[in-house]
Amino acid sequence: MDEGGTPLLPDSLVYQIFLSLGPADVLAAGLVCRQWQAVSRDEFLWREQFYRYYQVARDVPRHPAAMSWYEEFQRLYDTVPCVEVQTLREHTDQVLHLSFSHSGYQFASCSKDCTVKIWSNDLTISLLHSADMRPYNWSYTQFSQFNKDDSLLLASGVFLGPHNSSSGEIAVISLDSFALLSRVRNKPYDVFGCWLTETSLISGNLHRIGDITSCSVLWLNNAFQDVESENVNVVKRLFKIQNLNASTVRTVMVADCSRFDSPDLLLEAGDPATSPCRIFDLGSDNEEVVAGPAPAHAKEGLRHFLDRVLEGRAQPQLSERMLETKVAELLAQGHTKPPERSATGAKSKYLIFTTGCLTYSPHQIGIKQILPHQMTTAGPVLGEGRGSDAFFDALDHVIDIHGHIIGMGLSPDNSRAWPNGAVVADPMQPPPIAEEIDLLVFDLKTMREVRRALRAHRAYTPNDECFFIFLDVSRDFVASGAEDRHGYIWDRHYNICLARLRHEDVVNSVVFSPQEQELLLTASDDATIKAWRSPRTMRVLQAPRPRPRTFFSWLASQRR
Repeated sequence: MDEGGTPLLPDSLVYQIFLSLGPADVLAAGLVCRQWQAVSRDEFLWREQFYRYYQVARDVPRHPAAMSWYEEFQRLYDTVPCVEVQTLREHTDQVLHLSFSHSGYQFASCSKDCTVKIWSNDLTISLLHSADMRPYNWSYTQFSQFNKDDSLLLASGVFLGPHNSSSGEIAVISLDSFALLSRVRNKPYDVFGCWLTETSLISGNLHRIGDITSCSVLWLNNAFQDVESENVNVVKRLFKIQNLNASTVRTVMVADCSRFDSPDLLLEAGDPATSPCRIFDLGSDNEEVVAGPAPAHAKEGLRHFLDRVLEGRAQPQLSERMLETKVAELLAQGHTKPPERSATGAKSKYLIFTTGCLTYSPHQIGIKQILPHQMTTAGPVLGEGRGSDAFFDALDHVIDIHGHIIGMGLSPDNSRAWPNGAVVADPMQPPPIAEEIDLLVFDLKTMREVRRALRAHRAYTPNDECFFIFLDVSRDFVASGAEDRHGYIWDRHYNICLARLRHEDVVNSVVFSPQEQELLLTASDDATIKAWRSPRTMRVLQAPRPRPRTFFSWLASQRR
C-alpha cells in the first residue's frame, strides 16, 4: 500500500501471486498488511492449496463438518499425532499389541516377553503393573482388551508347546487389585477373544472333523468363575461354525449395533431341514453319535450314498479330501438354521471374525448377529435347546476380500490382495499375495464396501509367514502398522496418508486414545512403545505459562 493506505496492487493480482506460493509462505505474506491478510484467507485460495498440497482428487468434496477450506487444511496439518514425545523401553522383547481403556486414563501392552503391562496415561506415561504369565505355561502374550467400565482386563496368550501348536488361553485381570480372576482355554490362539458384556467374554475352540474340515465353537464365559452354586452357569456355547478347506474362525470382535434404528442386515435362509445321517456333537472333545429323524422330502443320490458311507455300508470312490468337502457341503445345505431376529434389534450386537472357504489363509469376514437373550451364560448349555437339524450355525453375512486379511478393526480392515483372476486349486496353497497393502472400509449397516484407501506401504512376507497387524480408527483418522518399520495415519474422508511414524523394526500395533485422537501409541518388534502427539497439542504443552504472583504482590497492585 502507498502512504495513504491505497493498495498498489489489485486483489486479483495478489491472489494470482499467492497461488504460486506454498501454504507457509501464504501465511507469512498475510502478516505484511491488511490487504494481504484478507487475500491470504480467501476460500478459493485455500481450496487450491488444499488439493495441491495433499494431492486429493478434485472430485472429492470437502468434509461435511468443515466450516472452511482454511480450517480443513489446518485440521489435517495441525491435529495429526506425528510428533514423538516419549519412548517406553520396559518390555524386553517384541511388543505385539496395545489397547486403551475407554476412559483413556490407562492402556495395556502385550509382548513376547510374556508379560502384560498396564500403564498410566498422564502427560508423562508411567508403568502401573506388570503381570508375568510364564508361571501359567504361556509362551507370550498377544492381545488385551478393557471391558466397558474399565474394571477388568482381558489378556490373551499362546501356550508353550510344539511349533505347530495352536492352543492359547485368555486371562481376566482385575484393574482394582491387579489380581488374576480367571483363565479360559482358547483354540486356536488367534481367535484372541473379546468382551461381549461387562462381565462376559467370548473364547474359541476347534474340533477336527477330518483332514481339512473342522468346526469352530465359540463360547461365552463368565469373567468370575468362582461361583458357590453348581447350578450357576459360568460358560455357555454360543455358536458352532463349519470350516472348509483348512480354514478356521479367527480374530473375533463384537460391534455394538444398538445405534441403528432398524437393523435389517441379515441374509434370509431357507427352512431348516433334517437329515437321516448320523452326525457328531462337536460341543465336546468326545464324538457322540446322534440320530436325526428322516426329512419329509429326502433326496436320493449323494445324500443316500453319504449315509451309507458314514454307517460303514459303502466304500467311497472319492479321495478323503473330496469326500470331506462333499460332506461339509451337504451339512451346510441340510443342517443350517435361519438366523433369528429380535423384535426391535435395539440391543443386538454383531460378532465379526475372519474366516475363509477356499484356503487356510483368512480371506473372508464372517458376521453373526447376537441377540439379547444370548448375551448371558444363563439358559441352555451345550446345545440343550438346539434341535438335531441345527448341526451348524449359519452365518448372517459373509464379505469376501479376495486377499489375505492381515489386520482388522472397527471400522476398517487391512488386506493384501490376491492377483486378478486367481483360482484356488489347493486349499493348502493359496494364491501369492501382493506387496501392496489395501485398507478397505465396510459399512456394517449396508454390508457394502465404502471406499478403498490409498496403498501407502508395502509388505513382503509370504502367505505362510504372514502375521497379524492391529490397526485402529478414531473420529477422523485411521492408523496402521507395517513391515517397513513405520506406522501410518490416513484421513478417513480423503483417503490420504498424512504421517509416517518411524520405528527400528516392524510396527505391530497402533492405537488412538479414545478421548483424545491427537494422542497415538505405536508398538514394534524393536521392543519399544512410542507416544505421539499432534503439533497443536505440543504447542499448548510447551507454551510459556505466566508466573503466579504471590499474595503480597497482588495486594500491593490492588492498593495502587
